[in-house]
Amino acid sequence: MKNILLINASPHGHASHAHQLAVELAASLHQQYPGIERVERALGANPLPPLGSEYASALTTITPVDSPVFELSETLIGELERSDVLLIATPMHNFTLPAALKLWIDYVLRIHRTFSSGAEGKVGLLEDRPVHVIVGSGGFHRGERARQPDFLTVYLRHALNTMGLFNLQFTYLQGLVLGEEAVRSTLADARAALSREPLFTHLVEQPCLQPITFSTPGVSS
Repeated sequence: MKNILLINASPHGHASHAHQLAVELAASLHQQYPGIERVERALGANPLPPLGSEYASALTTITPVDSPVFELSETLIGELERSDVLLIATPMHNFTLPAALKLWIDYVLRIHRTFSSGAEGKVGLLEDRPVHVIVGSGGFHRGERARQPDFLTVYLRHALNTMGLFNLQFTYLQGLVLGEEAVRSTLADARAALSREPLFTHLVEQPCLQPITFSTPGVSS
């Protein structure tokens, strides 16, 4: 049975525009794969505990995978391993990832577990799968109106690649602090762009070759 893992990194939780668009994508995928299940990790509502010295020491010593120090890391990696599709809904904070998403990365990007390191550098140990990242930002970091840098995309792409995840797509929701009309416009543009191309074409057994159709096109907040 297919499984969607949805990571919501917004402190606004379900009210996040990026999260709502991710839910619409998941609903569209469910229409084409009725048996698909969705697992959601709400990093804003249920923040992960910070990494401590015991965890840091375990990374640099010979520590069994089933050690209690890795219990949360193993839970998060297990959710990722069981997923056929990974959806990430995240805001851009100060040009890069919010702390909640960075902490999730720190738990799942783990040497000897999701990547190995040798003379050739770091090599991902996870099986590739479709990943779609929806980024919400108050200002503009792409296009003619860009007035700030974007360190989120390059970092997140590199972190996911390091684990072996290369089938990445990004959708950007920009200008979200400019009022309701701006929000409606950027969401409409994003839905139109997503509807023009098939997503998740690498699912095994039954490729998803249909364009995305949104079941809740009126959602704007």
